[in-house]
Amino acid sequence: MSAMPHPLLLRLEGKRVLVVGGGPVAARRVRGMLDSLADVFVVAPGLCEELTDLLRSGAITWYGREFLAGDTAGAWLVHTATGDRHTDDAVAQECEATRVWCVRADDSNLSSAWTPAVARGEDGLLVAVSGGGDPGRSIAIRDAVSAALASGSLPIRRTRQRKGAGIVHLVGGGPGDDGLLTVRGRRLLAQADVVVVDRLAPRGVLTELADDVEIVDVGKTPRHHTMVQDEINALLVERAQRGLRVVRLKGGDPFVLGRGGEEALACIANGVQVEVVPGVTSAISVPAAAGIPVTHRGITSSFAMVSSHDDIDPVVAAAAAHAPSTTLVLLMGVRLLGEACAALIAAGRPDSTPVAVIENGWTPTQRTTVGTLATITAQARKPDPDAGRDAVFLQ
Repeated sequence: MSAMPHPLLLRLEGKRVLVVGGGPVAARRVRGMLDSLADVFVVAPGLCEELTDLLRSGAITWYGREFLAGDTAGAWLVHTATGDRHTDDAVAQECEATRVWCVRADDSNLSSAWTPAVARGEDGLLVAVSGGGDPGRSIAIRDAVSAALASGSLPIRRTRQRKGAGIVHLVGGGPGDDGLLTVRGRRLLAQADVVVVDRLAPRGVLTELADDVEIVDVGKTPRHHTMVQDEINALLVERAQRGLRVVRLKGGDPFVLGRGGEEALACIANGVQVEVVPGVTSAISVPAAAGIPVTHRGITSSFAMVSSHDDIDPVVAAAAAHAPSTTLVLLMGVRLLGEACAALIAAGRPDSTPVAVIENGWTPTQRTTVGTLATITAQARKPDPDAGRDAVFLQ
């Protein structure tokens, strides 16, 4: 039975590493050593362009000649990548005699050590893959792991408490469909210690989180708030100050009628690091769910988004500020639908203006009603005033 290699990670900061060879393969080895903050020496008659640039910047030390006996003295690690079998043999033999680990680029089976394919994640995460002497297999597996790390489908959350302050990520969850959450948003959820979630955020992704992740539901409806905004702000700050990674998961985009700006300011005022991760806003995505573009060549070249949740004054102002060819997107517009239609007709919009009312966009209960300013109120006479992801579109 052949011996299995022993996996090991090395700290090379400030330690002498010798690279024999001056071509592109040697340059790749040098890059890796410099990332580890090693003290890199290169022995080669000439250098490729990349190594020349590194030499000019002072990142490496170069001996412009062939490999000589004794060059490995003082090295903690040696890489040989000359492309010449005789030279690589000589380097490996000297390393064997002086008990220095040697990585050969030409033949891993003759190496005393070799470099794995590496997938790197955030927060210091590193996954090394060895394909058993098959570099192509190593790379294929590495790429698959990298994709899984990027998507957040692997359990990448730290299990040991961090030292120091935490962070708050304001993540836009999109219009409600789990598949429309951004890749970065999904990855941050996989890393989170605490998730503070809105009613309209994608809920399916929460079932994939570890059991010990704290999930705080702060969903709001027009007549019921589990937490007022000041309490939500305080919660985000308090958890982050305990050193936890907090994801504030919202529907749509955090900065589009999501009060994300208030939460960001609260974090900044209390010295908490905050990151904003944009999401797909319902102003565009909900009409798309119904097959309605907010702009269309020859019909409308612009759109205006208006909140019509509390009163219709912003709707009237938008109608006055924009030409009839501009699509008006009235978010949270179902409750005051009749008042908004009447106000728009009084402001000069033709009563034949096409209107679509979409409720619960991107959910199994999505409902679309199409009419005009004159007819839509009667057609949608039984809308759900608490409907999420609702919008009225006038073109």
